[in-house]
Amino acid sequence: MKVQTLEREQRLPGTPEDVFAFFADARNLEAITPPLLRFRVVTPGPIVMGRGTLIRYRLRVHGVPVSWLTEITQWEPPYRFVDEQLKGPYALWHHTHAFEADGDETIMRDVVRFRIGFGALGALANALVVRRDLEQIFDFRAQRVRELM
Repeated sequence: MKVQTLEREQRLPGTPEDVFAFFADARNLEAITPPLLRFRVVTPGPIVMGRGTLIRYRLRVHGVPVSWLTEITQWEPPYRFVDEQLKGPYALWHHTHAFEADGDETIMRDVVRFRIGFGALGALANALVVRRDLEQIFDFRAQRVRELM
């Protein structure tokens, strides 16, 4: 299956420093992920974020337990960071978080490049389930971030 891209943009109150700090706290992921996924950060705290930081998660996808390990591969506070999956459900997961000042607000951009393995079966799963699930997760996330910021 070819690489897929999911892009989202959201305007948030505050400076890039403020918004970046919220997203740079790995524990906030639990608050902005749909409860149905039972998402938990399992890396012991405190997690000091920076290039090379490894973060372990556990979640459930359609009831199936999933372990996920990501690495922060780029760290440019307060403007950008990238997490990449080292172990987990995707053949490729590369998530860029970017923050840009716009007056008294910040434009946050997410660009997720992902690929599912398993050839034609993975392409079918993407068309039927995965893409829809990711869209719903990021919809929930946008709403929760707005509430929490």
